[in-house]
Amino acid sequence: MSKKIGLLAIAVLLSAAACGGGGKAAAPKSGASSAVTKGGTLTVLAVSDFDHLDPARNWTMPAIMFGTRLLYRTLVTFKAGSSEIVPDLATDLGTSEDGGKTWKFTLKDGLKYEDGTPVKAADIKHNVERSMAPDISGGPDYAQRLLVGGTEYKGPYGGRHLASVEAPDDKTIIFRLKRAAGEFPYTVTLPTFSPVPEAKDTKVEYDNRPFSSGPYKIEGYERGKELVLTRNEHWDQGTDPVRLALPDKIHVKQGQDKDTITDRLIASSGEDATSVPWGSAGPQSLSKILPNPQAKERLFTGPTGCTSTLVFNLNKKPLDNPKVRQAIYSAIDKESVQTAMGGPNMADIATAYLPPAMTDGTTQDVFQIPPTGDVAKAKALLAEAGVATPLKLKLTASTGSSTPVEVSIQESLKKIGIEVEINPVDASVYYDTIGDQGKADELATYGWCPDYPNGSSFLPPLFDGRSVKQTGNSGNVAFFKDPAIDKKIDEIYAITDPAASKKAWRDLDAQIMQQLPQAPLYLEKRGYITGKDVVGAVNHPVWAAQLDYAVIGVKKSS
Repeated sequence: MSKKIGLLAIAVLLSAAACGGGGKAAAPKSGASSAVTKGGTLTVLAVSDFDHLDPARNWTMPAIMFGTRLLYRTLVTFKAGSSEIVPDLATDLGTSEDGGKTWKFTLKDGLKYEDGTPVKAADIKHNVERSMAPDISGGPDYAQRLLVGGTEYKGPYGGRHLASVEAPDDKTIIFRLKRAAGEFPYTVTLPTFSPVPEAKDTKVEYDNRPFSSGPYKIEGYERGKELVLTRNEHWDQGTDPVRLALPDKIHVKQGQDKDTITDRLIASSGEDATSVPWGSAGPQSLSKILPNPQAKERLFTGPTGCTSTLVFNLNKKPLDNPKVRQAIYSAIDKESVQTAMGGPNMADIATAYLPPAMTDGTTQDVFQIPPTGDVAKAKALLAEAGVATPLKLKLTASTGSSTPVEVSIQESLKKIGIEVEINPVDASVYYDTIGDQGKADELATYGWCPDYPNGSSFLPPLFDGRSVKQTGNSGNVAFFKDPAIDKKIDEIYAITDPAASKKAWRDLDAQIMQQLPQAPLYLEKRGYITGKDVVGAVNHPVWAAQLDYAVIGVKKSS
């Protein structure tokens, strides 16, 4: 008998994990979206360009939110501001007749692209296949790791297709997995499972002009300057349970100054009244927003469910030595890092990889380092490792991130004789840079957010050594490889009991911490200020507390 394998188990996990994001999404302020008529222009003020809009390469939370809410649809998606999944392109959440190793999805009627042509199952198959092509790098690798033959497959461009993804007709797509995966309906919320018709596939250039299956299409895109979206008149809201598509136009203005964006949104005059920021409010922004009652009312905050880390490039000496990594970890003043993030209101100190929401609130702390660090212990570990000081290291930092965090780390490591040079890299190429074994510095600041609320979307992407490539690494940017850890990951995948699975992921967290390929720093909270005439704003608990573009609109008078 056909059953939806694993959904009940995952529902239990979600309930226990407080929806993966660590807290309840903020309720909409400034009016409800349902009371707002369609129209107007929503402006998005951004510091830099998107890293990727190609759904096969899109693997950062802001870009996933933007792409899957506005430009392309997935087989399954999350409700607005909720961790509950609902069918999107598919008619249901998928069915399996063999315990979760084979999954079948049927597409809805009436699905169309921006030119009016129908969305076909073969288009989803094509995007899944192209996500495994070496040149289409940087995107989610769940399909590659889960599908039979995925790790050996090199994409469709040589004329070879992946037999474990079948599209027997225009409405049916079937996935054959290496292992039982009760969480697979959550996996297909990712942009990898969006449709890309082969005839429109421009390979690496697809980043510049994705072909829309969502409520908006690209009218113009000048990289680093602006992106203009207008309505896809062939999108049918009757097939879409989530997206309200309220604005007539969405105008992303890039190259803006971060502090100026905050000032403009606080003043909220003219076009800025109907604007939202692309990036979250940092400490400097909060110091301006919180004392202002009108601005504070328009601040939306929520826990991201993400863990921010300091990455050690294990290819670089002496960071290949675990004692050196532990010495650096011991030296870091995490209270200083927390202050740099805006204090306890914007960040909690992290001592493990998995956020508490994924461990039933259990806080693990393998090394028991004081929050302000332990300089004496750090120096002793360096001596044991035979490392002479001063030691010079480079720390890659994103131009779109909170530089005070990197400065705090720099100051901490100076106390143990490590001289850190901060190397700023443009945000649009930051992840490509630190994911390239030939370009990555010794250190980098990083963060990981679960793609769905299950340990399988947290520890394996970060630490499965079989995923490491020469370029395009996402997650495992420490280039960490340990066959024993890989084996343990596979063993946990096979656990079907939710409670046992959760405990096993938690135990694995502690085991990996002993080697410390990445050093946990803080658990980020995120806040966004909107213009006064923006309505329906809500943080999404799964997508790192981003503003949910599915329901944002502007007031009728705007």
